Amino acid sequence: MDTSRLAKSFTLTLPSWIDDELADVPETLPTREDRMRLVHRLAARNFREGNGGPFAAIVVESESGRVLSVGVNVVLSTNISSGHAEMVALGTAQARIGSWDLGGEGQPAHELVVNWRPCAQCYGGTLWSGVTTLVVAGDGPELEELTGFDEGPVREDWAEQFERRGITVVTDVLREEALAVFADYGRFTAETGATVYNARATGSHAH
Repeated sequence: MDTSRLAKSFTLTLPSWIDDELADVPETLPTREDRMRLVHRLAARNFREGNGGPFAAIVVESESGRVLSVGVNVVLSTNISSGHAEMVALGTAQARIGSWDLGGEGQPAHELVVNWRPCAQCYGGTLWSGVTTLVVAGDGPELEELTGFDEGPVREDWAEQFERRGITVVTDVLREEALAVFADYGRFTAETGATVYNARATGSHAH
């Protein structure tokens, strides 16, 4: 085999506008509402910048609120289907501490804050990441109804499965604000014809 034709790496890179968006954000976000407000702010800008869907996530130290990493959906800007907000936030957090385990020995407890229940891909990624808390704005069919995305086959007992593995789930943090961003995205795609990438069964290419 001529391996010169094989791609041997890929990169998920945060967009350059992240620096400007975070310029006035403090190093620590003490409350979960503070953390979720940042997530909604990033998600609301992300789709308008053409990076991907209306999704953002951050990893913070649960106790102090120190922000370890941020992530937005970069599927469209990178052409990598795994470039979801949660995967970017978790991966950059792991790169920052130099470990695949965000719950490893000597590490403070970390939590992932995201603007909806993780999709099928990010569900697994979160389970194996080492975070000890998952904070979501909400769960339910509203996301798919408002955006047209396919979240995949996530179990009905998804939260219980996290809890069984020592990951506390906190739901309904600024839920209405999340729905407002999704509704805005739905209007945006209807007006501009922007790509809504879905599984083959429903259209084109998976969220």
